[in-house]
Amino acid sequence: MNRRKGSKVAGDCDSLQMESKAPEQTPNMGQKNGEIMDSEEVENGIFYTDLQTEFQASNQETSWVPSIMTSVLHAGGPFCSVMVERFGCRTTVMVGGVLSGLGMAASSFTHTITELYITAGVITGLGFCFSFQPTVTILGHYFVRRRAFANAMSSTGTALGLCTLPLLGNYLHTELGWRGSFLVLGAVLLNCCVCGAVMRPLWGRRHRGQPLMNHRPLQPEEEKPKGRMRALWAGLTAALRHHMAFDLLCNNLRYRVYAVGITWMMLGFLVPLIYLVPYATAHNMEQSRAALLLSILGIVNIVVRPPIGLLFSLPWFKGRHIYVFSAALLMNGLSNSICCIDASFPVLLAYVVTYGLSMSVVGSLMFTVLMDTLDMSRFPAALGLLAIMESVTLLIGPPLAGILVDRTGEYFYVFFACSATVASSAVFLMVSFYWLDRKVLKGQQVPPQVSPAKC
Repeated sequence: MNRRKGSKVAGDCDSLQMESKAPEQTPNMGQKNGEIMDSEEVENGIFYTDLQTEFQASNQETSWVPSIMTSVLHAGGPFCSVMVERFGCRTTVMVGGVLSGLGMAASSFTHTITELYITAGVITGLGFCFSFQPTVTILGHYFVRRRAFANAMSSTGTALGLCTLPLLGNYLHTELGWRGSFLVLGAVLLNCCVCGAVMRPLWGRRHRGQPLMNHRPLQPEEEKPKGRMRALWAGLTAALRHHMAFDLLCNNLRYRVYAVGITWMMLGFLVPLIYLVPYATAHNMEQSRAALLLSILGIVNIVVRPPIGLLFSLPWFKGRHIYVFSAALLMNGLSNSICCIDASFPVLLAYVVTYGLSMSVVGSLMFTVLMDTLDMSRFPAALGLLAIMESVTLLIGPPLAGILVDRTGEYFYVFFACSATVASSAVFLMVSFYWLDRKVLKGQQVPPQVSPAKC
């Protein structure tokens, strides 16, 4: 149950409230950030073969680059929460833009694959985290009644990036090579700073300052080591409880089920975007046509996401978002099997259209379903813990796919494995939430949210 009053985010998100007073530009900033960042996964697919050739690396070694990037993007959630609380959303997003731009630009000067892990993986991924997660949190506090539509419109940034960046990346690859392309993309990522600069709360920042008088009793200058260690441990546990919702994971069954399902889903959800271009080019398709497939995927998302957002904002879908999400996720997983039929352009075109339709629904409802399972006052902490869990499977997914390619010499096994992984997570979510809803109907109450408590 979402509260219309009293929900706050730390820093300059404190004053963000509800839909009726929200400035129009906020969803657009999230859209632009998504456009710039989410499609870097696709860019790694375009330059995948070049990185292999340049560094004489195997599929497993090369796949660590996008996997580290996406893993750090999610694992940096608690650090992002601390940044938002200390400096505010605007500053955090701008710092993220600087980090991602510098990391991508520095990648063009690397000489080993290990250096690329640090620049394109850790530094750029952390920049993406700082730029992306504050926009998701802000959006949840601005919109309640039409939250599904707001999330859908914001997520079209991913679709715009999928549509434009493959063509841009292919052009840069042809003209400048992968090093020059990374340098230009680093400059493009600096535009996240512009997005952060115009991302402001409804009311001005509250003036914070030190009180003129400190009425607390004076602390002794010297403390025993045991006392200091206890205070340090107490502060650490309090910070973990504040920024990561371990109590929700223990006591909120709906959140626990959703977190497990999404974590398992991420093992194979993004891997096809990395291996689609190498799969097509390995079967003698021109790289320009392979990049066109990704642009078509983006066009499908652009066309489908806004009407889907409007449709799922209707009152009839209230309480049913999870079932629509699970059905779309099942379709998304099964669509990966299309690639196992053939690697010709018509077959892959049918694949990207089917994948794009289901991806549009999944991307539009992923955060909406999470917001439906808990109170918005707990959303930042719940998102941070979910991001940490996702980062584990995002880190190991592409390297496992790389090992599969190295062992078999065929790419279609990767798409088959992704199909099984994503489809099984969809079945798990659908069956689990149906069982929970049945328990509610039978009078065995499963509360949608709980108050903070120790596990």
